Amino acid sequence: MTPTDSPTSSARTTYGAVLGSPYVARLLGGTLVGRLPNGMAPVAIVLLVSTDGGTLAFGGLLSALYGLASALSQPVKGRLMDRHGQTRISGPAAILNSAALLTLPATGTTSSPALATVIVVLGGLAAPPLEAGLRALWPSVLPDPVRRHTALALDTGTQGLLYITGPLLVAALTTAHNPSLALVVTAVLGLAGTALVLTAPPSRTWKPVPGGLSRTSDRLFSGQLVALFVALVGVGVAIGGMNVWAVAMAERHDTDLLAGVLPAAFSTGSFLGGLLYGHRTWPGTPTRQLLTGTVGFALGWLPLLTLPTPAPATAAAIVPGAFLTLIVARAFTITDTLAPPTRTTEAYAWLILSIGVGQAAGTALAGRLADHPHTLAALPAAGATLALAVLLPARPGRTPAHCGRHRRHCAPVGTAG
Repeated sequence: MTPTDSPTSSARTTYGAVLGSPYVARLLGGTLVGRLPNGMAPVAIVLLVSTDGGTLAFGGLLSALYGLASALSQPVKGRLMDRHGQTRISGPAAILNSAALLTLPATGTTSSPALATVIVVLGGLAAPPLEAGLRALWPSVLPDPVRRHTALALDTGTQGLLYITGPLLVAALTTAHNPSLALVVTAVLGLAGTALVLTAPPSRTWKPVPGGLSRTSDRLFSGQLVALFVALVGVGVAIGGMNVWAVAMAERHDTDLLAGVLPAAFSTGSFLGGLLYGHRTWPGTPTRQLLTGTVGFALGWLPLLTLPTPAPATAAAIVPGAFLTLIVARAFTITDTLAPPTRTTEAYAWLILSIGVGQAAGTALAGRLADHPHTLAALPAAGATLALAVLLPARPGRTPAHCGRHRRHCAPVGTAG
């Protein structure tokens, strides 16, 4: 769905109707399960290093490398899916990713740091591009733009479940057993979810749009799309910084469960925000909604600067999370508008890359700042401020350079709503 195709305020649907549509529940559920390694592996890696006697800085570095490798490889895999379909790319990737996660505990992260680093990078590079693939499937699965709008909000909002269930599951498995078991469970869930998606008919039969007649018509990047992606790097920095801040809070208060509870609180806000956003249509253009969400996201991090105790910190983490779904959903909508139809999956992958690079940078920087509580607590707000500083002058989406896959006419995004 494109911005100009957004349903009017009188158009309504229900989550039940969307989930009851053929294959929607299976695709959404399979993607969530298949992407659980994204929410589990970074936390499990940090805890594994800590259990092996390593430092938080090294654990943060490995976690960041996993996220960075996963993010950097997304556009390549997205481009390959645009050419060869989803099954041939995501299937082998999921197998390699799970193999790396299963191998890591046996290497000894402190006794063989170089080998552990190689395995983590390979695992990240092989992370299957399920999110970009799902976004590419929605138009064929849900031709109705009203239901597609609700599905996009539900899709984006339920991603928060990855970072609720994932960190909590890792924390619980580590507390009851050890981080090694958490990585085994992560690998198994990743394989199972990917298989559920790839065996569904919409994924098996999906074919990309044929290439254009000229290179110009297939050109991906424009100034506005680049600005959008740079802003999303700032959003990722905030998320990455928050994850390490949670681990530091757990160590400071001698409560291991906080390492999972605080990211889960943030993701709970994202999930609730997604439900509210998808329940109805909202006034304003997609660009204006994106800016509004980014302002709320930035302001939501400010309470962390007071170094709150665990209970207030948990409550405070919900607030910025509530605005994340709006930011990501509108970013995907604007990306669809600005990208050529022959490279839609790749464009989605670049969007995911931008957030992933920011998250990896935020994780690595936060690891270095672990001994400076005030600076560490300020990092998420700094990342969100960077995003806002880029978006305000650029206002991406107002004058698209390309028509999106589902647009009937080229028109400025600013004309919608």
